[in-house]
Amino acid sequence: MTYYIYILYSLSINRYYVGYSSNPWNRLDQHLNNSPDKYTGKVNDWQLLCVFEVSSIESEAIRLERFIKKQKSRKLIEQLCEPDFVPTGYLAQLVRVPHVRD
Repeated sequence: MTYYIYILYSLSINRYYVGYSSNPWNRLDQHLNNSPDKYTGKVNDWQLLCVFEVSSIESEAIRLERFIKKQKSRKLIEQLCEPDFVPTGYLAQLVRVPHVRD
């Protein structure tokens, strides 16, 4: 099984959401149907902006997801969503899945 990091965006609240999953396309559907007491359930206009293949090891995907979230950097998330951006350093293992947005 392969694990991915994905980035969602909601225009109505102008927010990004970073997550990991073995199936980010199915996970998007779950976010769109979350109950309102969940963070992503508050709105229903989430768009899948980009997906990165991470690893076949779930803990690696969790580690990278937490790293991105701990940066608390909208700029980093926006850079990751740019088609020409090449992650370096700690994020160098991210491999963009090109057919999602590009």
